[in-house]
Amino acid sequence: MEGEADGAVVAVKWPRHPWSVGRAREGLRKVLAGWELSGAEDAALLVLSELVSNAVLHGVVPKGQEVETRYVRMPRGVRIEVYDTAPELPQQLPPPGGDAYSGRGLFLVAAIADRWDVAERTGSGKVVWAEVSAPGSGAEA
Repeated sequence: MEGEADGAVVAVKWPRHPWSVGRAREGLRKVLAGWELSGAEDAALLVLSELVSNAVLHGVVPKGQEVETRYVRMPRGVRIEVYDTAPELPQQLPPPGGDAYSGRGLFLVAAIADRWDVAERTGSGKVVWAEVSAPGSGAEA
């Protein structure tokens, strides 16, 4: 995993390709182990998978540009941030259709994460972020 780290923040860029989801999960698993937050691993990996998948499949990432992820160490968990250059922000979570294959990702993120949101990013896209606590940390929602 290549990227920059300062102890409390790890930033990594991934090619806009479906296999990047698995590589991002493996990278986050290593980060969580290093931060002794393995208790947050299952929830954090699922949230990361959904956010990176959305950026790869639906985000606007010009050819040659990458999807950026940042993992921020919090007192009792991790904040996962995924950046893309799509200017559109989700207005609300639409209900997924009965047998719909897609449309459930942000519902999963909302159900699993302690908090999540979408924010504009300096005029060049957006960041979708979610915070996940380790079980037993006292920070769960």
